[in-house]
Amino acid sequence: MSSQFLAPAIHDEDEELERSLRPRTLADFVGQERVKEQLSIALAAAAARNEALDHVLLAGPPGLGKTSLAQIVRNELGVGIRQIAGPGLERKDIAAILTSLEERDVLFVDEIHRMSRAAEEILYPALEDFRLDIVVGQGPAARTLTLDLPPFTLVGATTRTGLLTTPLRDRFGLTFRLDLYEADQLAAIVRRSARIFGVEIGDDAAELVAARSRGTPRIANRILRRVRDVAEVRHEGAVTTAIAEEALALLEVDEVGLERFDRELLRCIVEKFGGGPVGLSTLAVALGEEAETIEDVYEPFLLQLGFLQRTQRGRIVTDLGRGHLGALPEPHTLF
Repeated sequence: MSSQFLAPAIHDEDEELERSLRPRTLADFVGQERVKEQLSIALAAAAARNEALDHVLLAGPPGLGKTSLAQIVRNELGVGIRQIAGPGLERKDIAAILTSLEERDVLFVDEIHRMSRAAEEILYPALEDFRLDIVVGQGPAARTLTLDLPPFTLVGATTRTGLLTTPLRDRFGLTFRLDLYEADQLAAIVRRSARIFGVEIGDDAAELVAARSRGTPRIANRILRRVRDVAEVRHEGAVTTAIAEEALALLEVDEVGLERFDRELLRCIVEKFGGGPVGLSTLAVALGEEAETIEDVYEPFLLQLGFLQRTQRGRIVTDLGRGHLGALPEPHTLF
């Protein structure tokens, strides 16, 4: 699963906690009102006709609830679900999974943009005509065996819509783009999660955690867990604003939600490369981090804040970014 903040990979313990916090119905799902309204209509219509829901593509940054929505679709329809990750899937894997599905089941493919082309192509007839074409034998003796599949729903999740091929993208009947959350929505999520954890949290403290969470529920829940740890170990257990501020300082999360590596990235460009432009590969070497991680995990939020610019010549730290670091703005030439 894709993720960001505090731990680039979700470990088993984190996955269990994530599952405990996930809403089980659309009514419990906070935010994404436009997506929820359209999805609820589609679910009601499919249930009334006793048909499989159209294939669904969920796009957006990590941590906004794509996996939760896939589970909600399954719960609302009262069917089974198979959950797999796109990277590493081969043709034989897809064939085995498709033939194991029951009627109207949900097949959830995370990071669907990272599927191999061979695995993707075997999906085309399955998605459009609910059939599986298997080539038996090789050379002139090869023949195609066609298996009928029960109607099912593919729910694909992607953080990089642009990497999906057009034939695959066109086979989704429902496409939703999930947006970053507003602070009040995140505060509601923090309060709900605190109730599940059995932690008392003040409204001001919940709003503070929400404000530092990059508009992302997953990050809000992870910060809440660390704040809870500080409250339990150093204090009486209840989370106040002062305790939340203490925990956030310990985590090195600043007032706009940047953590240490975000600031190091900005500082590297300003101090080592004069504010830019600097190429992504050069920046990756200077920071000792993979270029893909910088581009997919760290840059999107910096771009959203207006602290960073992507240009044809490379990355540039803006005046806003310099100001956040406490550096003087880049002087403007008059000529």
